[in-house]
Amino acid sequence: MAFPSYRRICNFVAVAGLAAALTSPSVAVARSAPESFAGLAENLIPAVVNVATSETVQSPNMNEMPQFPPGSPFEDMFRDFFDQQGERGPARRVSSLGSGFIIDASGIVVTNSHVVGKADEITVNLSDGTQLPAKILGRDQKTDLAVLKIEAKKPLPFVKFGNSSELRVGDWVLAIGNPFGLGGSVSAGIISAQKRNINSGPYDSFLQTDAAINRGNSGGPLFNMNGEVIGVNTAIISPSGGSIGIGFAIPSDIVRNVVSQLQEFGETRRGWLGVRIQSVTDELAESFGLLKARGALIAEVTTGGPAASAGIKAGDVILRFNGQDVPEMSDLPRIVAETQVGKEVDVLVWRDGKEKNFRVKLGRLEEFEKTAAGIDAGGEDSGGMPGTEASDLGLMLAPLSSVLREQFEVNSDVNGVAIVAVDDEGPAREKGVRPGDVIVEVAQQEVRSPEEVISKVAEAKKAGKKSVLLLLYRGGDLRFVAIKLDEPRSSKKKGK
Repeated sequence: MAFPSYRRICNFVAVAGLAAALTSPSVAVARSAPESFAGLAENLIPAVVNVATSETVQSPNMNEMPQFPPGSPFEDMFRDFFDQQGERGPARRVSSLGSGFIIDASGIVVTNSHVVGKADEITVNLSDGTQLPAKILGRDQKTDLAVLKIEAKKPLPFVKFGNSSELRVGDWVLAIGNPFGLGGSVSAGIISAQKRNINSGPYDSFLQTDAAINRGNSGGPLFNMNGEVIGVNTAIISPSGGSIGIGFAIPSDIVRNVVSQLQEFGETRRGWLGVRIQSVTDELAESFGLLKARGALIAEVTTGGPAASAGIKAGDVILRFNGQDVPEMSDLPRIVAETQVGKEVDVLVWRDGKEKNFRVKLGRLEEFEKTAAGIDAGGEDSGGMPGTEASDLGLMLAPLSSVLREQFEVNSDVNGVAIVAVDDEGPAREKGVRPGDVIVEVAQQEVRSPEEVISKVAEAKKAGKKSVLLLLYRGGDLRFVAIKLDEPRSSKKKGK
């Protein structure tokens, strides 16, 4: 679900506090707020830095002039301005401010990737007023992290990473950073939630905090009560641009691994399994015979990839990877990415109503991405093309002819049955099925004709299934969809 408004921010987080663990997992122990964060803040502020960046940009040309309604008084004003600037206006410098923190006495600084962006000049301002030029050792846009290097004449104060996995909702945290250019600002709050997905990248698992975080705080750390970095402040929800008590930080358990790779290689080296996955809904779980919705459903296996080589196939549900449970689909990409490239791991899947284990040697994600070709989604309305009605699904089907392949942009290696029309009141429409989709499998069995689809659906109904599982092809991608089984739509329309 998309949040109403995301704004990248720059803030350093420092947490003061008491380290206290529950003596029993079943007993909740209330802790009073610290009398003061002053001691902790005093110790941490020297390791917090302001990151100032600047880059050269060109003024727009005439082709980039804003468009106004004919006769608008603004049209002549803007045209005169662009005429004075010529075809391309003079270059100008654009500056911005963010936050960061030092993790090594030699001058290693962590911040957000979006803080340094495309900057051609980066200056790190220390808490004592010292200004030092910085160079980028590496950036990772997927997690929005960057590592910088500064050269100082003496060892610098630094902070260490803690374990974000040990945090509990309600724990105190402290934020120190550079909001609105006001360096050394300290704010306190608690962990409001964990594992937040804000749709900013493939590895979203943010910590949510109510510590005040504003523009200029991006790249700053979030500290626990031991003074350890347990997150990097990255984004906020705000209609106005100021803090409303909903901020997000990248957990240190993710940060630590990415920063280590950027330091050593200047780039990330993530594990790659070679699958496309989707969430396991309650309906899909019922179709697979799972007691509850869990794991990551494999919709497609990359030919020649690690999973395919190990024997894993579409329709398998990954329940455990390298000894770690996969409660939800969104957990798998992060777990795989954090696993060492080339490592052999155990992958536990659910197939044909039982668990099955595979041994997989991981590839490298970045190498695959360099060679992978993106395919745009296709599929248009059939324009009244005749077909065979599958009334239980609310679909009109047709054999996948050469004409339909061309019309729906279906690859030659894809076999199945074309969907040429979708009933607006049918169960398939509710699941987002549309004309141009191709049914590759029904109940995990390949189909090549409309009659086969109808037959497989009838078998599912006879077996007492509440839904039937379809594997659909669309624009180069495969995905599973569970369609509820009901009385035929044609019968309903006739009032039977």
